[in-house]
Amino acid sequence: MVVATREGGTVLLRLADNVGVSALRKLSLADVAPGSFIGTAAEPGPDGVWRALEVLVFPEAMRGTGEGHFAWDLTPTSSMTNATVDSAVEGNDGRSLTLTARGQQVKVLVPPDVPVVTLIPAAMEDLRPGAQVFLTATPGADGALNVARVTVSRDGVVPPM
Repeated sequence: MVVATREGGTVLLRLADNVGVSALRKLSLADVAPGSFIGTAAEPGPDGVWRALEVLVFPEAMRGTGEGHFAWDLTPTSSMTNATVDSAVEGNDGRSLTLTARGQQVKVLVPPDVPVVTLIPAAMEDLRPGAQVFLTATPGADGALNVARVTVSRDGVVPPM
């Protein structure tokens, strides 16, 4: 599969024989509740609190996926936190989440306009020219970029990650 990168180039990817294909369904911020396992890309705010750029509520079967808090390439200063929601508090400027991953707590403010999504099944047929995708690739011994899972835009829901 060949994809255009957000930087403007193209890259050739080798899909695994059993590649997983997912799409996304929009959720509301109210669906992010204590006990949910989420992934959120965020940027540091001027007050030191992380401000979410997107929130992915993982299906229960994916609990623990990529757990932790680490640098992310959505923006030059963004991070990714995949963690369990400990608490969710409504405020004037959004919902404040306290997340725990591997014993580390991270506080994230989710403004009301931030996309909140969850994964749903999709098929290889959904990987059409022009569809936007989110994926991670791992370099193989031969230098090829290998992909085990692709999330594809469908029904107007574009991967915000």
